[in-house]
Amino acid sequence: MITLKGQSELILMREAGRIASAALRLGGSMVRPGISTLELDRAMHKFILEQGATPSFLGYAGYPATACISINEQVIHGIPDHRVLCEGDIVSIDVGAIYKGYQGDNAATFPCGEISPEAQRLIDVTRRSFFEGIRYAKPGFRLGDIGFAIQSYVENEGFSVVRQYVGHGIGTEMHEDPEVPNYGMRGRGIRLMKGMTLAIEPMVNQGVYDVKVLKNGWTVVTADGKLSAHYENTLAVTDGEPEILTVCNLEE
Repeated sequence: MITLKGQSELILMREAGRIASAALRLGGSMVRPGISTLELDRAMHKFILEQGATPSFLGYAGYPATACISINEQVIHGIPDHRVLCEGDIVSIDVGAIYKGYQGDNAATFPCGEISPEAQRLIDVTRRSFFEGIRYAKPGFRLGDIGFAIQSYVENEGFSVVRQYVGHGIGTEMHEDPEVPNYGMRGRGIRLMKGMTLAIEPMVNQGVYDVKVLKNGWTVVTADGKLSAHYENTLAVTDGEPEILTVCNLEE
């Protein structure tokens, strides 16, 4: 069931989004050769608590950390540990915050030191595909319009869109209805309405779109071992242009 949000709920979601996006920006600013993913996670955890919020992911279905930090061929759900980042890595950080019962969720991929031009292009295309998709996050359009726009842009750039994992509705729960695929057909799927709140998150692979899950039961990697990038914001459907609720992550 899709839950439409009113103004009082959106006020709380804006604050959850602000905290989540500031945590993401903090984590991204710390990405450099020689730092461990556990250090990034601890800093984001401390920040979220200081803001009067709680981490969305910690303990969710048993997940053991505040953020998902995925490196290179890791698509999503990388678990922070003592692994040290190296020059040339690309680092996807996905982090959320709960404020007074409401959720904010966002992600981005950051370069570690100097990266290859192709890796930078993958990051840029992934980010841009989000903005291509949300051109259709307006009343009257359908979910398939968003997915089609993301998929078309990504594939025209020579990359592929992950099929097995998708975006989602969000509110008092991290994952609410509807699912929001990053692929699809124009004019198909649920019609968008004012008050819907969505986490739209393209996951884009350098090679094939197939993925697999590692033995830890969490970390998803590309099937061919090539790079992957991730970009996400939480938004609200309004009467006009969508409102991005994870505001610190908005700069194009």
